[in-house]
Amino acid sequence: MSAVIEKSIKKMSVPKKEEMIKAEYLRRLIRYKTINESFKKKYKMTNEEFESKNIVRDRDYSWEVESDSQEWEAALDGIDTMLAK
Repeated sequence: MSAVIEKSIKKMSVPKKEEMIKAEYLRRLIRYKTINESFKKKYKMTNEEFESKNIVRDRDYSWEVESDSQEWEAALDGIDTMLAK
């Protein structure tokens, strides 16, 4: 399957490849922003407030909160990366 995709990409014009890459960056940016907004709504605060109030510690390092914290941080890093590109 990957050989078929690779062959198709090689046949594409440069503008089409650029359009495809931009669309992928936009898709990822929207995904990361959606995750950020979801956590802001869930915890009723920004990530900065979440970190400064040490919510992970306050909630006894529960799996859910630790996992949310890591996912939230990854989403914020993803936003920065996509905007930079």
